[in-house]
Amino acid sequence: MKYWLMKSEPDAFSIDDLKEKKAKGEHWDGVRNYQARNFMRDNMKLGDKVLFYHSSCKVPGVVGIASVIKESHPDHTSWDPKSNYYDPKSTPEDPRWFMVDIKFEKKFSRTISLKELKEHIELKDLKLLQKGCRLSIMPIAKKEFEFIKSL
Repeated sequence: MKYWLMKSEPDAFSIDDLKEKKAKGEHWDGVRNYQARNFMRDNMKLGDKVLFYHSSCKVPGVVGIASVIKESHPDHTSWDPKSNYYDPKSTPEDPRWFMVDIKFEKKFSRTISLKELKEHIELKDLKLLQKGCRLSIMPIAKKEFEFIKSL
């Protein structure tokens, strides 16, 4: 099993939106960064655990846990000219973008803020805290996952 951190702007899709999807979960579409796409396409597997992170909001931080329920498949939004995520170079025959499906597991009783994460020496290697890391999906170590969950 691997561990991941996935960012979403809560006004676009929040942990509560995921919770409403219940067991059927939701696909994680619209990723248009090649490194993040590669993580989903090549590395994320059924059952992997995800820290759900709210970004671009008043208090960015980790808000809960999800898990991968469907491995990589083409992101159909890239084929829809009406979608914000349309890419004319991506086709059903030759998809450029991929997604996974995740489901809600747990919402934390509070947001574990980015500021708080930065205060813990145990998280000094967390990719999220590295200068210049702006990825929406990133791998994390099991020990980082467990430590953040314990907060």
